[in-house]
Amino acid sequence: MSLKNQITDDMKTAMRAKDSERLATIRLLIAEIKRKEVDERIELDDAQVVAIVEKMIKQRKDSISQFEAGGRQDLADIEKAELAVLVTYMPAGLSDEEVAAEVAAAVAASGAAGPQDMGKVMGILKPKLAGRADMTAVSAQVKKALAGA
Repeated sequence: MSLKNQITDDMKTAMRAKDSERLATIRLLIAEIKRKEVDERIELDDAQVVAIVEKMIKQRKDSISQFEAGGRQDLADIEKAELAVLVTYMPAGLSDEEVAAEVAAAVAASGAAGPQDMGKVMGILKPKLAGRADMTAVSAQVKKALAGA
């Protein structure tokens, strides 16, 4: 079953269960998927849906930090609830060891000699790790690996 179909089924389940918070979040996600499909006149595959979910998760995390800094815990709690729903649609994450192994393999494959080659290494890693690892942490690991190269 594709991720898009799973999201639609989850929306129907949330409707039947009268789970309004979950339903609202899933509807936001479906609206974003449909907007992207209409704008680009394409049918999204699982990787593209994961990219949308990842973007929405990042937005929620940013909002949570802003609301907490502004003393609006009520709004931060709403964002946290949405974040919890969105995270369920992400593929299983990689462990730190698996990410480190991927970084080492990408550095070797690209023939990177120093920090100036970071773009080459990230170009190899991004398609492999998108949605499965925090790219900010991956970037930090690549910098560390290239600094020692």
